[in-house]
Formats: sequence, C-alpha cells, structure tokens
Amino acid sequence: MEHILARASPAGAGKAVPAGGHGSELSDFSTDRRVLLLSAMAVVLGAVSSLLAYALLWLIAAVTNLAFYQRFSAQPAVPQGHALGWWVVTVPVAGALVIGLMARFGSEKIRGHGIPEALEAILLGKSRIQLKVAVLKPISAAISIGTGGPFGAEGPIIMTGGAFGSLFAQRFHLSAAERKTLLVAGAAAGMAAVFATPVAAVLLAVELLLFEWKPRSFIPVAVAALVASVLRVPLLGPGPIFPVPVHAVQSGEMLLFAAGVGVLAGCGSGLLTLLVYAFEDLFQKLPLHWMWWPAIGALVVGVGGIIEPRVLGVGYDTIHGLLRGEMIGTMVLGLLAAKAVVWAVALGSGTSGGVLAPLLIMGGALGAFAAHWIPGGDAGLWATIGMAAMMGGTMRSPLTAMVFAVELTRDFNLFPALMAGSVAALAVTVLLMRRSILTERLARRGHHITREYSTDPFEFTRVGEVMDREVPTVPDATTLAELSERLAAGDPALNRRQGILLVDAQQRLTGIITRGDIVRALAKGGSESRTVAELGSTRLEVTHPDEPLQAALARMLRRNIGRLPVVDRKDPTRAIGYLGRAAILSALSRRHEEENLREKL
Repeated sequence: MEHILARASPAGAGKAVPAGGHGSELSDFSTDRRVLLLSAMAVVLGAVSSLLAYALLWLIAAVTNLAFYQRFSAQPAVPQGHALGWWVVTVPVAGALVIGLMARFGSEKIRGHGIPEALEAILLGKSRIQLKVAVLKPISAAISIGTGGPFGAEGPIIMTGGAFGSLFAQRFHLSAAERKTLLVAGAAAGMAAVFATPVAAVLLAVELLLFEWKPRSFIPVAVAALVASVLRVPLLGPGPIFPVPVHAVQSGEMLLFAAGVGVLAGCGSGLLTLLVYAFEDLFQKLPLHWMWWPAIGALVVGVGGIIEPRVLGVGYDTIHGLLRGEMIGTMVLGLLAAKAVVWAVALGSGTSGGVLAPLLIMGGALGAFAAHWIPGGDAGLWATIGMAAMMGGTMRSPLTAMVFAVELTRDFNLFPALMAGSVAALAVTVLLMRRSILTERLARRGHHITREYSTDPFEFTRVGEVMDREVPTVPDATTLAELSERLAAGDPALNRRQGILLVDAQQRLTGIITRGDIVRALAKGGSESRTVAELGSTRLEVTHPDEPLQAALARMLRRNIGRLPVVDRKDPTRAIGYLGRAAILSALSRRHEEENLREKL
C-alpha cells in the first residue's frame, strides 16, 4: 500500500524548517505582499476622496447661499447672517422634505449620520455599498446642512468616501476583508481631506471601523489618509482649520480638572444619546410615513434657529469661536441647550447629517461653561478639552478625539490634558451605557457588535499546549470487524475520540479513520473483512505542536474536517498528538478562566 502524507501550510506560510524555532515559518504578522496592491489602490482612493470632500463642501456652500441668501455662489457662507426673519423656519423644512423624498424613492440608507451605515456595510454586507448610496448620500447631506441642519460634514464624507472605496474594490477580485480595507481607506481619506487631520482619521478607522489592528489594513488606510491630506492643500488650503494660540504646559492640578471636565462630558454624552433615541422613539409613534419625519424635525430646527441662530448649519465658525475663548458664561449655556435639542430632534427624525461637528460645539460649550469654576480658567483651553472629551465619550474613541483636537488646533501642549479628559469621559460612558450613539442604531436593527479589541486566544495558543497526547491509534492492517468489536467493547483508548490514527508495523503514521467512515462502511455491508487503511483516509492534513492554533483551525475549516494528527517536524510520519474540537475549545476555556477566575491571596 502506498502511504501518502500531505501537509498543507497555512496561508502566507513559508518553507518548512526543522523543529526548534530557529528560522521558523511562524511570523509576527500574517500580512503578505497583497498589502502592496491594496496600498497602490489606496493612493487612488486618497486622491478621489479629497476631490469628493471638496465637492461636498462646495455643494454645502452653494446650497447655503441659495437657501439663506438667494444667490448662486459657492463662497463659504453661514446661515446666521440671513435676513429672512421668521421665514427662516421654512428653509430647514424645505430641505427636509427633499431629503425625505430622496430617501423614500432613492435609498433609505441615506438617512442617519453615516457612520452606523458604514459599520453595517462592513460587518453585515461584506463591505459592499450600492452606487446610488454613494451618489445620494453627499447630495442629501449637502441639502440638509445647507438648509440649516445642525450637522457636520464628517459623517457624510466618511460614508461617501467609504462607498467609493467599496465600489472601487468591487471592480476587482478581492476578498471581503480586502474590500473592507479599501472601504475604510476611502472613509479615512474623506475625513482627512475635510479636517486636515490624517492621523486622527487613521485612528478613527482603527478604533471604530476596521475591527482589527493588522498591517494588512492599517498600511493602506494610512496611505489613503496621507494622500488625501496632501491633496487637500491645493483644494481647500492647509491645516490647521482652527488655529489657536499655544497654551502653557499643563500641571498635575490642571490634569485633575481636565479629568473632571471629562466626567461632565461623559455624563453629557450619555444624556445626548438618550435624548436622540428618545426622539427617535417618539417619531416611530407618529401615524405618518417616515418620509415626513425629517420635515417635522426641521420645524424644531427652524424655531431653534430663531432663538439661537448659531445652532443652524455646520457651525465651524462657532467651533473656532469657542476654541479662541470668545464665548463664555450664560451665552455658551444657551448654545449648549439649544444645540442639544435641535440636534437630537433632527437626528432622531432620520434626516441626513454627521455627528462630529455638533459634538465639538456641545463639548466646547460645556468646557467653556465649566471654565468659570476652574482656577485660572481659560475658556478656550477648557473648550478644547470639552470637545475632545465629548467626542471621545460619545463615539468611544478617545485616541481619535485627543489627536483630532490637536490636529485641529496644532496645540501640542494640550496632549496630556486632552488624554485625561477623553479617557475620563470614556470611563463614564462605558460604565453607564451599554452602547454608544453609533452602535445603538445597529442594535435597534437587530445587530450587536463588540467594540473591544483583544488578542485572539487561537493566535497565541500553540497546538502543543492543548493537543491530546494520548494518541488513539490502531494498526492499518486491522479489519473493520476487529475495530468494530473493540469499539463495541468500550475500548477507552479508542472511544474517547471521533478519529483514530492508523500506523504501520514501524508505528509510522499512514492515515486516519473516523466514526463516520466506520458507520458508512457498515451500512454498505460486506466490508467487515476490509482493512481500516482501505476504508479510511491516507491523504492527511496534519499540524505541528509549535503552530498557532489559529493556523490549524483554518486548515480544518478549509478542508471541512474536525480533527488533525499532530506530527513531529523532523519526522512527519511520527504522530505525537491529536487535535480535535474539544482541544480547540479548551483554549477558549483557558481565556475565560483568565478573565473571570479571581485567585485568592
């Protein structure tokens, strides 16, 4: 009988080497040369996303000029200088009616602030986004913001850049993971182009969109963000977009106050999230089609714009005023309350727009108001910390928030204080709220996601740590009748596992037979005299004791088998262990004990 042993290497593995660890095929990362192809594609995405960002901001300015000043111009404009009087209420309503029609007869996916939709496409749609979403999302966002909607442009550009990345990836033969990388690369490039914040854009991708920390995705995303930030300069000008005087290096006492502002921002984040979804629940109870909900919410936006004009539009000038310390006292308290209400109502109504700029305004207002009680309080300094804390707590992305604030202002001295505020806000929201404002929307659609990153126990556990060292073996000359008798008699050496390894007279591994093989042979009849070598499999998939459990598991899934012989690297015919499903589950059991078992002193 010919004995054939075939060893399949895990994806990306190199040549086999002797055991002992020197020159092993095992490496720190699973990334291969395809990352170069994805990076080249990311260059294209970065360039296109910068153009999309320019087009979106141009369109917002054009709609703002037309809606509030009745002029055809794409020069930057804000709604606050209009002369419409009470008629201003009709402007957001008209824009919302158009958005409702676009969502009803175009695509419902343009509703919302963009990031949950990107998450849904990544996690549930294999990173595929439709062309009409890529076209309609920026148009609807420009109409919403240009007609006074209290939103930012970052959510729409993230969705638009991500949509283009997805569409671009779908033109090539890529895996779902590679499509996700390009989708996120487009999203990060869009954010980098709008705000001139390439580092924060990459961090946002890592903390919120990628759901992994691997070079295969990190490198292309970084390439796209860098390309977009470079091309932003001739299109929109260099950063920072909110320059401020540099503050002094912060003392330990100021870091404590920063943490206190972070706690306040964390509580505010929780209230804002509850407020948004409370209004969404109210809209759900209306006896009207959802197409009309944005127009109803826009009525509140219009009235809010009469009471406090700065709540209208994207509000970049308001953000800059807060950062420069030009708004203090009851002025910022009124801005905070008005912005929170109109934003929550508008977002709850299902219109189109982003959350980041509103969070910066509300966080900045909170910090500026708290500055009144902080010794030597600089309203601009505490507004900056409040912005980062509100963003970090609400989006649960503290690294993104602190770097974002620094890139917006170029005030690098604030890094420690920004970290204190952002982490404190994160701690509050994580402990008090099960989900963030981004993931709550997905949960309401029946999809739960986990935002925690941790090392896969299958990656750092070696096969040798969990394999069964009592290898179930029988001679390959054994007949089916003899093996059946041993199993029926309850032979403990054989009944413990679903598979039994076959060995020759020299105890060399020659094959494997499973209980399924035995049942099928007995069902056919007349096979009792045949040997197990004839009935089992002699072309084997094997693993090695020094391999990560993940590599062995991937091999089992690829071949749809439930067990692997473990062989010596020096002598692949010598079986030294048996890897089955029970052994694999034991790795998870060990992780569970490490997380939950508290040892006594």
